[in-house]
Amino acid sequence: MNERKIWLYDTTLRDGAQKEGISLSLADKLKIARKLDDMGIPFIEGGWPGANPKDVQFFWELQQQPLKQANIVAFCSTRRPNQSADKDPLLKAILAANTHWVTIFGKSWDLHVTEGLKTSLDENLAMIEDTITYLRSQGRKVIYDAEHWFDGYKNNPQYALKTLQSAIKGGVQWLVFCDTNGGTLPHEISQIVSEIRGKLDLNLDDSHSPQLGIHTHNDSGTAVANAMASVLEGVTMVQGTINGYGERCGNANLCTLIPNLQLKLGYKCLEPEELTKLTPNSRLISEIVNLPPDNHAPFVGRSAFAHKGGIHVSAVARNPLTYEHIEPESIGNERRIVISDQSGLSNIISKAKTFGIEFDKNDPICREILLKLKALESQGYQFEAAEASFELLLREALNQRQQLFGIKGFQVHSDITLDGKISHTHALATIKIIVDGEELLEVAEGNGPVSALDKALRKALVKFYPEIAQFYLTDYKVRILDGAKGTSAKTRVLIESSNGEQRWATVGVSTNIIDASYQAVVEGIEYGILLGKAKINSADFLPNS
Repeated sequence: MNERKIWLYDTTLRDGAQKEGISLSLADKLKIARKLDDMGIPFIEGGWPGANPKDVQFFWELQQQPLKQANIVAFCSTRRPNQSADKDPLLKAILAANTHWVTIFGKSWDLHVTEGLKTSLDENLAMIEDTITYLRSQGRKVIYDAEHWFDGYKNNPQYALKTLQSAIKGGVQWLVFCDTNGGTLPHEISQIVSEIRGKLDLNLDDSHSPQLGIHTHNDSGTAVANAMASVLEGVTMVQGTINGYGERCGNANLCTLIPNLQLKLGYKCLEPEELTKLTPNSRLISEIVNLPPDNHAPFVGRSAFAHKGGIHVSAVARNPLTYEHIEPESIGNERRIVISDQSGLSNIISKAKTFGIEFDKNDPICREILLKLKALESQGYQFEAAEASFELLLREALNQRQQLFGIKGFQVHSDITLDGKISHTHALATIKIIVDGEELLEVAEGNGPVSALDKALRKALVKFYPEIAQFYLTDYKVRILDGAKGTSAKTRVLIESSNGEQRWATVGVSTNIIDASYQAVVEGIEYGILLGKAKINSADFLPNS
Protein backbone atom coordinates (compact mmCIF):
# COMPACT_ATOMS: atom_id res chain seq x y z
CA MET A 1 0.00 0.00 0.00
CA ASN A 2 1.16 3.51 -0.83
CA GLU A 3 1.34 6.06 2.01
CA ARG A 4 2.00 8.99 -0.34
CA LYS A 5 0.06 12.16 0.55
CA ILE A 6 -2.65 13.24 -1.89
CA TRP A 7 -3.71 16.87 -1.67
CA LEU A 8 -7.46 17.31 -2.03
CA TYR A 9 -8.73 20.39 -3.84
CA ASP A 10 -12.46 21.01 -3.61
CA THR A 11 -14.14 23.19 -6.23
CA THR A 12 -17.78 22.67 -5.22
CA LEU A 13 -18.22 26.39 -4.59
CA ARG A 14 -17.05 27.37 -8.08
CA ASP A 15 -17.11 24.51 -10.59
CA GLY A 16 -19.77 22.57 -8.70
CA ALA A 17 -22.02 25.63 -8.53
CA GLN A 18 -22.15 25.62 -12.34
CA LYS A 19 -24.38 22.54 -12.24
CA GLU A 20 -27.79 23.18 -13.72
CA GLY A 21 -30.25 23.66 -10.87
CA ILE A 22 -27.76 24.92 -8.27
CA SER A 23 -27.82 28.51 -7.06
CA LEU A 24 -25.81 29.18 -3.93
CA SER A 25 -26.36 32.14 -1.65
CA LEU A 26 -23.51 33.74 0.27
CA ALA A 27 -24.69 31.97 3.42
CA ASP A 28 -24.75 28.65 1.52
CA LYS A 29 -21.16 29.11 0.33
CA LEU A 30 -19.88 29.99 3.78
CA LYS A 31 -21.66 27.03 5.36
CA ILE A 32 -20.24 24.58 2.79
CA ALA A 33 -16.74 26.04 3.11
CA ARG A 34 -16.75 25.56 6.88
CA LYS A 35 -17.99 21.97 6.56
CA LEU A 36 -15.22 21.15 4.09
CA ASP A 37 -12.70 22.84 6.37
CA ASP A 38 -13.95 20.78 9.31
CA MET A 39 -13.54 17.61 7.22
CA GLY A 40 -9.88 18.39 6.61
CA ILE A 41 -9.94 19.36 2.90
CA PRO A 42 -6.65 21.28 2.44
CA PHE A 43 -7.65 23.43 -0.58
CA ILE A 44 -11.10 24.98 -1.08
CA GLU A 45 -11.72 27.01 -4.23
CA GLY A 46 -14.07 29.79 -3.21
CA GLY A 47 -14.92 31.37 -6.56
CA TRP A 48 -13.83 34.11 -8.92
CA PRO A 49 -13.54 37.41 -7.01
CA GLY A 50 -14.45 40.28 -9.27
CA ALA A 51 -16.76 38.14 -11.40
CA ASN A 52 -19.75 38.90 -9.16
CA PRO A 53 -20.44 40.76 -5.88
CA LYS A 54 -21.31 37.55 -4.01
CA ASP A 55 -17.83 36.09 -4.49
CA VAL A 56 -16.22 39.38 -3.44
CA GLN A 57 -18.28 39.30 -0.25
CA PHE A 58 -17.45 35.60 0.31
CA PHE A 59 -13.70 36.23 0.38
CA TRP A 60 -14.18 39.31 2.57
CA GLU A 61 -16.20 37.28 5.09
CA LEU A 62 -13.44 34.68 5.31
CA GLN A 63 -10.88 37.41 5.92
CA GLN A 64 -12.94 38.43 8.95
CA GLN A 65 -13.50 34.86 10.16
CA PRO A 66 -10.83 32.60 8.63
CA LEU A 67 -11.15 28.87 8.19
CA LYS A 68 -9.47 26.60 10.73
CA GLN A 69 -7.00 24.74 8.50
CA ALA A 70 -7.97 24.87 4.83
CA ASN A 71 -6.36 27.15 2.24
CA ILE A 72 -9.12 29.19 0.61
CA VAL A 73 -8.24 29.67 -3.07
CA ALA A 74 -9.23 32.47 -5.45
CA PHE A 75 -9.80 31.54 -9.09
CA CYS A 76 -9.16 33.61 -12.22
CA SER A 77 -7.97 33.49 -15.82
CA THR A 78 -4.59 34.59 -17.10
CA ARG A 79 -4.20 38.27 -18.01
CA ARG A 80 -5.93 39.51 -21.11
CA PRO A 81 -4.06 39.54 -24.45
CA ASN A 82 -1.73 42.47 -25.05
CA GLN A 83 -2.19 43.91 -21.57
CA SER A 84 0.22 44.22 -18.66
CA ALA A 85 -0.58 41.85 -15.79
CA ASP A 86 -0.24 44.62 -13.18
CA LYS A 87 -2.89 46.67 -15.03
CA ASP A 88 -5.43 43.88 -15.48
CA PRO A 89 -8.54 44.59 -13.32
CA LEU A 90 -9.27 40.86 -12.92
CA LEU A 91 -5.90 40.29 -11.27
CA LYS A 92 -6.41 43.32 -9.04
CA ALA A 93 -9.62 41.73 -7.77
CA ILE A 94 -7.70 38.50 -7.14
CA LEU A 95 -5.15 40.32 -5.00
CA ALA A 96 -7.93 42.12 -3.11
CA ALA A 97 -9.35 38.73 -2.09
CA ASN A 98 -6.17 38.41 -0.01
CA THR A 99 -5.77 34.66 -0.33
CA HIS A 100 -2.41 32.98 0.06
CA TRP A 101 -3.17 30.66 -2.87
CA VAL A 102 -4.48 31.57 -6.33
CA THR A 103 -5.57 29.25 -9.13
CA ILE A 104 -5.06 30.60 -12.64
CA PHE A 105 -6.36 28.84 -15.73
CA GLY A 106 -4.86 29.25 -19.17
CA LYS A 107 -5.22 27.82 -22.64
CA SER A 108 -3.43 24.58 -23.57
CA TRP A 109 -5.23 23.91 -26.85
CA ASP A 110 -4.07 25.97 -29.82
CA LEU A 111 -7.63 25.90 -31.18
CA HIS A 112 -8.84 27.85 -28.13
CA VAL A 113 -5.99 30.34 -28.42
CA THR A 114 -6.69 31.28 -32.03
CA GLU A 115 -10.48 30.80 -32.08
CA GLY A 116 -11.39 31.68 -28.49
CA LEU A 117 -8.88 34.29 -27.38
CA LYS A 118 -8.30 35.56 -30.92
CA THR A 119 -4.60 35.98 -30.24
CA SER A 120 -1.30 34.42 -31.26
CA LEU A 121 0.21 31.26 -29.82
CA ASP A 122 3.24 33.22 -28.59
CA GLU A 123 1.05 35.82 -26.86
CA ASN A 124 -0.78 33.04 -25.03
CA LEU A 125 2.54 31.71 -23.70
CA ALA A 126 3.42 35.22 -22.53
CA MET A 127 0.04 35.61 -20.85
CA ILE A 128 0.63 32.44 -18.80
CA GLU A 129 4.15 33.35 -17.73
CA ASP A 130 3.46 37.03 -17.06
CA THR A 131 0.38 36.33 -14.94
CA ILE A 132 2.12 33.82 -12.71
CA THR A 133 5.27 35.95 -12.43
CA TYR A 134 3.18 38.94 -11.34
CA LEU A 135 1.16 37.00 -8.75
CA ARG A 136 4.37 35.47 -7.36
CA SER A 137 5.87 38.97 -7.07
CA GLN A 138 2.86 39.92 -4.95
CA GLY A 139 3.54 37.08 -2.51
CA ARG A 140 0.98 34.61 -3.85
CA LYS A 141 1.42 30.88 -4.41
CA VAL A 142 -0.02 29.76 -7.73
CA ILE A 143 -1.82 26.67 -9.00
CA TYR A 144 -1.98 26.59 -12.78
CA ASP A 145 -5.01 24.82 -14.29
CA ALA A 146 -4.05 23.80 -17.81
CA GLU A 147 -7.50 24.08 -19.40
CA HIS A 148 -8.36 21.53 -22.14
CA TRP A 149 -4.97 19.98 -21.49
CA PHE A 150 -5.59 16.49 -22.87
CA ASP A 151 -7.41 17.67 -25.99
CA GLY A 152 -4.70 20.26 -26.56
CA TYR A 153 -1.93 17.72 -26.11
CA LYS A 154 -3.53 15.24 -28.49
CA ASN A 155 -3.99 17.97 -31.12
CA ASN A 156 -0.59 19.71 -30.80
CA PRO A 157 1.67 18.12 -28.18
CA GLN A 158 4.63 20.43 -28.79
CA TYR A 159 2.60 23.57 -28.15
CA ALA A 160 0.70 22.15 -25.18
CA LEU A 161 4.02 21.28 -23.55
CA LYS A 162 5.24 24.85 -24.09
CA THR A 163 2.27 26.20 -22.08
CA LEU A 164 3.38 24.14 -19.07
CA GLN A 165 6.96 25.27 -19.48
CA SER A 166 5.75 28.91 -19.50
CA ALA A 167 3.96 28.28 -16.21
CA ILE A 168 7.13 26.78 -14.75
CA LYS A 169 9.14 29.81 -15.84
CA GLY A 170 6.63 32.01 -14.04
CA GLY A 171 7.29 30.18 -10.78
CA VAL A 172 4.16 28.01 -10.44
CA GLN A 173 3.72 25.61 -7.49
CA TRP A 174 1.25 23.18 -9.10
CA LEU A 175 0.57 22.19 -12.71
CA VAL A 176 -2.93 20.73 -13.01
CA PHE A 177 -3.97 18.73 -16.08
CA CYS A 178 -7.61 19.51 -16.92
CA ASP A 179 -9.84 17.20 -18.94
CA THR A 180 -12.23 20.11 -19.45
CA ASN A 181 -14.50 18.44 -22.01
CA GLY A 182 -14.51 15.15 -20.10
CA GLY A 183 -13.86 13.09 -23.20
CA THR A 184 -10.55 11.43 -22.32
CA LEU A 185 -10.46 7.80 -21.15
CA PRO A 186 -8.31 6.32 -18.36
CA HIS A 187 -5.76 4.59 -20.61
CA GLU A 188 -5.16 7.89 -22.44
CA ILE A 189 -4.84 9.75 -19.16
CA SER A 190 -2.22 7.30 -17.91
CA GLN A 191 -0.21 7.46 -21.11
CA ILE A 192 -0.22 11.25 -21.42
CA VAL A 193 0.56 11.96 -17.75
CA SER A 194 3.44 9.47 -17.88
CA GLU A 195 4.82 11.08 -21.06
CA ILE A 196 4.62 14.58 -19.63
CA ARG A 197 6.34 13.57 -16.40
CA GLY A 198 9.26 12.37 -18.48
CA LYS A 199 9.36 15.43 -20.74
CA LEU A 200 9.16 17.96 -17.90
CA ASP A 201 11.71 16.06 -15.81
CA LEU A 202 10.16 17.26 -12.55
CA ASN A 203 11.35 16.02 -9.16
CA LEU A 204 8.03 15.24 -7.50
CA ASP A 205 9.83 14.26 -4.29
CA ASP A 206 11.16 17.81 -3.92
CA SER A 207 8.58 20.15 -2.39
CA HIS A 208 10.36 23.11 -4.02
CA SER A 209 9.76 21.67 -7.48
CA PRO A 210 6.42 22.16 -9.27
CA GLN A 211 3.99 19.35 -8.45
CA LEU A 212 1.30 17.78 -10.65
CA GLY A 213 -2.47 17.75 -10.24
CA ILE A 214 -5.55 16.48 -12.09
CA HIS A 215 -8.96 18.03 -12.78
CA THR A 216 -11.45 15.75 -14.56
CA HIS A 217 -15.01 16.08 -15.82
CA ASN A 218 -17.50 13.24 -16.08
CA ASP A 219 -18.88 13.57 -19.61
CA SER A 220 -17.69 10.05 -20.45
CA GLY A 221 -18.55 8.68 -17.01
CA THR A 222 -14.85 8.20 -16.18
CA ALA A 223 -13.97 11.28 -14.10
CA VAL A 224 -13.14 9.30 -10.95
CA ALA A 225 -11.30 6.60 -12.90
CA ASN A 226 -9.32 9.26 -14.77
CA ALA A 227 -8.30 10.97 -11.54
CA MET A 228 -7.20 7.64 -10.06
CA ALA A 229 -5.22 6.81 -13.20
CA SER A 230 -3.40 10.14 -12.84
CA VAL A 231 -2.56 9.50 -9.20
CA LEU A 232 -1.11 6.11 -10.12
CA GLU A 233 1.17 7.99 -12.57
CA GLY A 234 2.51 10.31 -9.86
CA VAL A 235 -0.02 13.15 -9.62
CA THR A 236 -0.35 14.41 -6.04
CA MET A 237 -3.29 16.85 -6.21
CA VAL A 238 -6.82 15.81 -7.17
CA GLN A 239 -9.51 18.38 -7.87
CA GLY A 240 -13.19 17.53 -7.64
CA THR A 241 -16.51 18.35 -6.06
CA ILE A 242 -18.75 16.93 -3.37
CA ASN A 243 -21.34 14.59 -4.93
CA GLY A 244 -19.75 15.20 -8.34
CA TYR A 245 -21.61 18.47 -8.89
CA GLY A 246 -20.53 20.46 -11.91
CA GLU A 247 -21.41 21.71 -15.36
CA ARG A 248 -22.96 19.29 -17.87
CA CYS A 249 -22.31 15.81 -16.41
CA GLY A 250 -20.34 17.05 -13.43
CA ASN A 251 -16.82 16.80 -12.02
CA ALA A 252 -14.88 14.01 -10.37
CA ASN A 253 -16.92 13.03 -7.31
CA LEU A 254 -14.75 13.45 -4.21
CA CYS A 255 -17.17 11.28 -2.23
CA THR A 256 -16.19 8.36 -4.48
CA LEU A 257 -12.63 9.37 -5.20
CA ILE A 258 -11.44 9.92 -1.62
CA PRO A 259 -12.38 6.48 -0.22
CA ASN A 260 -11.07 4.74 -3.32
CA LEU A 261 -7.71 6.48 -2.99
CA GLN A 262 -7.43 6.06 0.76
CA LEU A 263 -9.16 2.75 1.53
CA LYS A 264 -8.42 0.87 -1.70
CA LEU A 265 -5.08 2.26 -2.87
CA GLY A 266 -3.59 3.26 0.47
CA TYR A 267 -2.89 6.93 -0.28
CA LYS A 268 -3.25 9.39 2.59
CA CYS A 269 -6.03 11.91 1.90
CA LEU A 270 -7.75 12.54 5.25
CA GLU A 271 -7.29 11.48 8.84
CA PRO A 272 -9.50 8.45 9.69
CA GLU A 273 -11.78 10.52 11.94
CA GLU A 274 -12.16 13.10 9.15
CA LEU A 275 -13.05 10.39 6.65
CA THR A 276 -16.04 9.40 8.80
CA LYS A 277 -17.54 12.84 8.08
CA LEU A 278 -17.75 12.11 4.35
CA THR A 279 -21.26 10.64 4.30
CA PRO A 280 -22.95 13.19 6.59
CA ASN A 281 -21.28 16.06 4.73
CA SER A 282 -22.31 14.63 1.36
CA ARG A 283 -25.94 14.59 2.50
CA LEU A 284 -25.75 17.93 4.26
CA ILE A 285 -24.33 19.66 1.19
CA SER A 286 -27.03 18.09 -0.99
CA GLU A 287 -29.57 19.69 1.34
CA ILE A 288 -27.82 23.07 1.17
CA VAL A 289 -27.80 23.07 -2.64
CA ASN A 290 -31.44 21.88 -2.56
CA LEU A 291 -30.91 18.70 -4.56
CA PRO A 292 -32.05 15.27 -3.34
CA PRO A 293 -29.25 12.97 -2.16
CA ASP A 294 -28.46 10.09 -4.52
CA ASN A 295 -29.46 7.08 -2.43
CA HIS A 296 -27.51 4.77 -4.75
CA ALA A 297 -24.27 6.77 -4.83
CA PRO A 298 -21.15 4.67 -4.14
CA PHE A 299 -19.91 4.79 -0.55
CA VAL A 300 -22.16 7.61 0.74
CA GLY A 301 -25.56 6.63 -0.68
CA ARG A 302 -28.23 5.51 1.75
CA SER A 303 -28.51 2.25 -0.22
CA ALA A 304 -24.74 1.73 -0.57
CA PHE A 305 -24.77 -0.80 2.29
CA ALA A 306 -28.43 -1.83 2.18
CA HIS A 307 -29.23 -5.54 2.08
CA LYS A 308 -32.56 -6.78 0.79
CA GLY A 309 -32.32 -10.42 -0.32
CA GLY A 310 -32.78 -12.93 2.50
CA ILE A 311 -29.64 -14.89 1.62
CA HIS A 312 -27.59 -11.68 1.62
CA VAL A 313 -28.98 -10.60 4.97
CA SER A 314 -28.25 -13.90 6.70
CA ALA A 315 -24.71 -13.93 5.26
CA VAL A 316 -24.01 -10.33 6.32
CA ALA A 317 -25.29 -11.10 9.81
CA ARG A 318 -22.61 -13.80 10.07
CA ASN A 319 -19.82 -11.85 8.37
CA PRO A 320 -20.27 -8.41 6.72
CA LEU A 321 -17.35 -9.11 4.36
CA THR A 322 -19.59 -11.48 2.41
CA TYR A 323 -21.45 -8.61 0.75
CA GLU A 324 -19.64 -5.39 1.78
CA HIS A 325 -16.42 -4.14 0.19
CA ILE A 326 -15.52 -1.84 3.11
CA GLU A 327 -16.79 -1.12 6.61
CA PRO A 328 -19.56 1.48 6.12
CA GLU A 329 -18.63 3.18 9.39
CA SER A 330 -15.21 4.11 7.98
CA ILE A 331 -16.82 6.72 5.72
CA GLY A 332 -19.66 7.64 8.09
CA ASN A 333 -22.32 5.44 6.50
CA GLU A 334 -24.23 2.55 8.05
CA ARG A 335 -25.47 -0.91 7.21
CA ARG A 336 -29.21 -1.13 6.55
CA ILE A 337 -31.44 -4.17 6.39
CA VAL A 338 -34.16 -3.47 3.84
CA ILE A 339 -37.64 -4.88 4.40
CA SER A 340 -39.60 -5.94 1.30
CA ASP A 341 -41.54 -8.79 -0.25
CA GLN A 342 -38.17 -10.43 -0.97
CA SER A 343 -37.40 -10.56 2.74
CA GLY A 344 -36.84 -13.68 4.74
CA LEU A 345 -36.83 -14.24 8.48
CA SER A 346 -33.24 -12.97 8.55
CA ASN A 347 -34.40 -9.56 7.37
CA ILE A 348 -37.10 -9.35 10.03
CA ILE A 349 -34.70 -10.39 12.79
CA SER A 350 -31.89 -8.07 11.65
CA LYS A 351 -34.22 -5.13 11.14
CA ALA A 352 -35.86 -5.64 14.53
CA LYS A 353 -32.44 -5.37 16.17
CA THR A 354 -32.07 -1.81 14.85
CA PHE A 355 -35.23 -0.98 16.84
CA GLY A 356 -33.89 -2.65 19.98
CA ILE A 357 -36.04 -5.77 19.56
CA GLU A 358 -34.51 -9.24 19.79
CA PHE A 359 -36.27 -12.06 17.91
CA ASP A 360 -35.60 -15.76 17.71
CA LYS A 361 -36.21 -17.18 14.24
CA ASN A 362 -38.39 -19.86 15.79
CA ASP A 363 -40.66 -17.29 17.42
CA PRO A 364 -44.09 -17.64 15.70
CA ILE A 365 -44.62 -13.86 15.90
CA CYS A 366 -41.60 -13.40 13.63
CA ARG A 367 -43.20 -15.54 10.91
CA GLU A 368 -46.56 -13.78 11.40
CA ILE A 369 -44.86 -10.44 10.78
CA LEU A 370 -43.19 -11.80 7.66
CA LEU A 371 -46.47 -13.09 6.25
CA LYS A 372 -48.25 -9.81 7.00
CA LEU A 373 -45.41 -7.88 5.38
CA LYS A 374 -45.60 -9.93 2.21
CA ALA A 375 -49.40 -9.59 2.09
CA LEU A 376 -49.22 -5.82 2.44
CA GLU A 377 -46.52 -5.47 -0.19
CA SER A 378 -48.59 -7.56 -2.58
CA GLN A 379 -51.24 -4.84 -2.18
CA GLY A 380 -48.71 -2.16 -3.13
CA TYR A 381 -47.15 -1.11 0.18
CA GLN A 382 -43.40 -0.53 0.08
CA PHE A 383 -41.58 -0.71 3.37
CA GLU A 384 -38.01 -0.52 2.13
CA ALA A 385 -38.59 3.21 1.59
CA ALA A 386 -40.91 3.64 4.59
CA GLU A 387 -39.12 2.22 7.58
CA ALA A 388 -41.13 4.25 10.09
CA SER A 389 -44.31 2.54 8.86
CA PHE A 390 -42.59 -0.83 9.18
CA GLU A 391 -41.56 -0.15 12.77
CA LEU A 392 -45.13 0.81 13.65
CA LEU A 393 -46.31 -2.44 12.03
CA LEU A 394 -43.70 -4.38 13.97
CA ARG A 395 -44.63 -2.84 17.30
CA GLU A 396 -48.32 -3.36 16.65
CA ALA A 397 -47.69 -7.08 16.17
CA LEU A 398 -45.90 -7.08 19.53
CA ASN A 399 -48.71 -5.07 21.21
CA GLN A 400 -46.23 -2.22 21.77
CA ARG A 401 -47.94 0.38 19.59
CA GLN A 402 -49.46 3.13 21.68
CA GLN A 403 -52.89 4.48 20.78
CA LEU A 404 -52.05 8.18 20.79
CA PHE A 405 -55.20 9.35 19.02
CA GLY A 406 -58.08 8.07 16.93
CA ILE A 407 -59.66 9.43 13.75
CA LYS A 408 -63.46 9.47 13.79
CA GLY A 409 -63.68 10.78 10.23
CA PHE A 410 -62.74 13.58 7.86
CA GLN A 411 -64.05 15.48 4.84
CA VAL A 412 -62.11 17.38 2.22
CA HIS A 413 -63.59 19.88 -0.23
CA SER A 414 -61.59 21.29 -3.15
CA ASP A 415 -62.39 24.23 -5.40
CA ILE A 416 -60.47 24.76 -8.63
CA THR A 417 -60.61 28.07 -10.47
CA LEU A 418 -59.17 28.63 -13.91
CA ASP A 419 -57.24 31.70 -15.00
CA GLY A 420 -56.63 31.01 -18.65
CA LYS A 421 -54.49 27.87 -18.69
CA ILE A 422 -53.46 28.27 -15.03
CA SER A 423 -55.52 26.49 -12.38
CA HIS A 424 -55.69 27.49 -8.72
CA THR A 425 -56.72 24.94 -6.07
CA HIS A 426 -58.23 25.85 -2.73
CA ALA A 427 -59.05 23.07 -0.28
CA LEU A 428 -60.88 22.90 3.04
CA ALA A 429 -60.51 19.90 5.36
CA THR A 430 -62.66 19.03 8.38
CA ILE A 431 -61.45 16.30 10.74
CA LYS A 432 -62.85 14.76 13.92
CA ILE A 433 -60.38 13.10 16.30
CA ILE A 434 -60.47 11.57 19.76
CA VAL A 435 -57.65 11.89 22.29
CA ASP A 436 -57.94 10.50 25.83
CA GLY A 437 -61.71 10.24 25.43
CA GLU A 438 -62.06 13.84 24.26
CA GLU A 439 -63.50 14.52 20.80
CA LEU A 440 -62.37 17.49 18.77
CA LEU A 441 -63.51 18.91 15.45
CA GLU A 442 -61.05 21.05 13.50
CA VAL A 443 -61.02 22.80 10.14
CA ALA A 444 -58.05 23.99 8.06
CA GLU A 445 -57.41 25.39 4.62
CA GLY A 446 -54.63 24.43 2.23
CA ASN A 447 -53.48 24.85 -1.34
CA GLY A 448 -54.59 21.27 -2.00
CA PRO A 449 -56.56 18.48 -0.29
CA VAL A 450 -53.54 16.77 1.25
CA SER A 451 -52.16 20.07 2.56
CA ALA A 452 -55.53 20.98 4.10
CA LEU A 453 -55.95 17.55 5.69
CA ASP A 454 -52.42 17.62 7.12
CA LYS A 455 -52.96 21.08 8.59
CA ALA A 456 -56.33 20.13 10.12
CA LEU A 457 -54.87 17.04 11.80
CA ARG A 458 -51.90 18.96 13.19
CA LYS A 459 -54.16 21.75 14.40
CA ALA A 460 -56.33 19.24 16.26
CA LEU A 461 -53.41 17.41 17.88
CA VAL A 462 -50.92 20.18 18.70
CA LYS A 463 -52.60 21.09 22.00
CA PHE A 464 -52.02 17.50 23.18
CA TYR A 465 -48.63 17.00 21.53
CA PRO A 466 -46.85 20.39 21.22
CA GLU A 467 -43.86 18.80 19.46
CA ILE A 468 -46.04 18.56 16.33
CA ALA A 469 -45.42 22.27 15.77
CA GLN A 470 -41.83 21.37 14.82
CA PHE A 471 -42.80 18.76 12.20
CA TYR A 472 -42.61 19.57 8.51
CA LEU A 473 -42.81 17.72 5.22
CA THR A 474 -39.48 17.09 3.44
CA ASP A 475 -40.67 14.90 0.57
CA TYR A 476 -43.92 13.65 -0.98
CA LYS A 477 -43.92 11.00 -3.69
CA VAL A 478 -46.90 9.55 -5.55
CA ARG A 479 -46.78 6.44 -7.74
CA ILE A 480 -49.55 4.82 -9.75
CA LEU A 481 -49.23 1.05 -9.26
CA ASP A 482 -51.52 -0.37 -11.94
CA GLY A 483 -51.89 2.33 -14.54
CA ALA A 484 -53.90 0.12 -16.91
CA LYS A 485 -56.89 0.62 -14.59
CA GLY A 486 -56.86 4.35 -15.27
CA THR A 487 -58.43 6.51 -12.56
CA SER A 488 -59.35 3.35 -10.60
CA ALA A 489 -55.67 2.41 -10.22
CA LYS A 490 -54.05 1.97 -6.84
CA THR A 491 -51.85 4.82 -5.70
CA ARG A 492 -48.90 4.57 -3.34
CA VAL A 493 -47.90 7.68 -1.41
CA LEU A 494 -44.55 7.97 0.36
CA ILE A 495 -44.18 10.87 2.77
CA GLU A 496 -40.96 11.91 4.46
CA SER A 497 -41.24 14.07 7.57
CA SER A 498 -38.76 15.85 9.83
CA ASN A 499 -38.60 17.49 13.23
CA GLY A 500 -35.48 19.45 12.30
CA GLU A 501 -33.15 16.79 13.70
CA GLN A 502 -34.26 13.48 12.18
CA ARG A 503 -36.26 12.38 9.18
CA TRP A 504 -38.62 9.43 8.84
CA ALA A 505 -40.72 7.99 6.02
CA THR A 506 -44.24 6.52 6.01
CA VAL A 507 -46.43 4.93 3.33
CA GLY A 508 -50.09 4.71 2.37
CA VAL A 509 -51.85 2.79 -0.42
CA SER A 510 -55.37 3.22 -1.79
CA THR A 511 -57.35 3.63 -4.99
CA ASN A 512 -58.00 7.16 -3.65
CA ILE A 513 -54.95 9.42 -3.55
CA ILE A 514 -56.38 11.43 -0.65
CA ASP A 515 -56.92 8.26 1.40
CA ALA A 516 -53.40 7.01 0.60
CA SER A 517 -51.98 10.40 1.60
CA TYR A 518 -54.08 10.40 4.76
CA GLN A 519 -52.63 7.02 5.82
CA ALA A 520 -49.06 8.24 5.32
CA VAL A 521 -49.70 11.60 7.02
CA VAL A 522 -51.31 10.01 10.10
CA GLU A 523 -48.50 7.49 10.56
CA GLY A 524 -45.90 10.20 10.01
CA ILE A 525 -47.39 12.36 12.77
CA GLU A 526 -47.81 9.34 15.08
CA TYR A 527 -44.21 8.27 14.58
CA GLY A 528 -42.91 11.79 15.13
CA ILE A 529 -44.81 12.05 18.41
CA LEU A 530 -43.38 8.75 19.63
CA LEU A 531 -39.92 9.85 18.56
CA GLY A 532 -40.27 13.08 20.52
CA LYS A 533 -41.30 11.09 23.57
CA ALA A 534 -38.18 8.90 23.18
CA LYS A 535 -40.31 5.78 22.70
CA ILE A 536 -38.55 4.80 19.49
CA ASN A 537 -34.94 3.94 18.76
CA SER A 538 -33.73 6.51 16.21
CA ALA A 539 -30.60 4.63 15.09
CA ASP A 540 -32.00 3.76 11.67
CA PHE A 541 -33.32 7.20 10.70
CA LEU A 542 -31.87 9.22 7.88
CA PRO A 543 -28.90 11.21 9.23
CA ASN A 544 -29.42 14.67 10.69
CA SER A 545 -29.41 17.26 7.90
